[in-house]
Amino acid sequence: MKKSFLALFLGAGLGALSTFAQDKPAAPPPAAKEAPAAAPATADLTNPSKLTETAPESYKVRFDTTKGAIVLEITRANAPQGADRFFNLVKAGYFTDIAFFRVIPGFMAQFGIHGDPKLNAIWRNARITDDPVKSSNARGAITFATSGPNSRTTQLFINLVDNARLDGMGFASFGKVVEGLDVLDKLNGEYGEGAPSGNGPFQGKVQTEGNAYLKKDFPNLDYIKSATVLP
Repeated sequence: MKKSFLALFLGAGLGALSTFAQDKPAAPPPAAKEAPAAAPATADLTNPSKLTETAPESYKVRFDTTKGAIVLEITRANAPQGADRFFNLVKAGYFTDIAFFRVIPGFMAQFGIHGDPKLNAIWRNARITDDPVKSSNARGAITFATSGPNSRTTQLFINLVDNARLDGMGFASFGKVVEGLDVLDKLNGEYGEGAPSGNGPFQGKVQTEGNAYLKKDFPNLDYIKSATVLP
């Protein structure tokens, strides 16, 4: 497990070259009856500087995944910078056909590298400053991956178990799964840890080749099909 924790830290900061971090250049049925808030169909994902809206103090996000629906409740006060970034990414349609590329049973499920390499090249440099840790990495908590101070971009993970040890490493949780924990537990973890320490996807290649690489070499991964901010 020590290697997995280290991977999380390095991955987030290395922009997708490592596991939990991003990278340096180199889980009752969800309320389906609610109409999701309209997301701008033409949002410009190529310009992160325009996606800086302040999020509501509390909001919910629904992930429609290949295993079912997951609903997250976000509390901005827990990590304002992280909550704002996540809100803007969801509204802009970033999380469409996004892979859970690193799922380690008994630990966490990581996602957030885009399927389009051109967008990865842009967003890996769109970093946000750190938030102090106010909420623990409990089971179901969502948190940004990081590679070091002020290095968060688009990679996140959802804790599959209680990972309170991550709190002291600076991983600031900002929300939790309120519906669909059973779905979270069904995410495919057959590939496990990422390369080179494991047999899963190599983050560097995910960054530069996107979903073409993942769907060819890791065909059984689960995906976020779409994400919406609920009213």
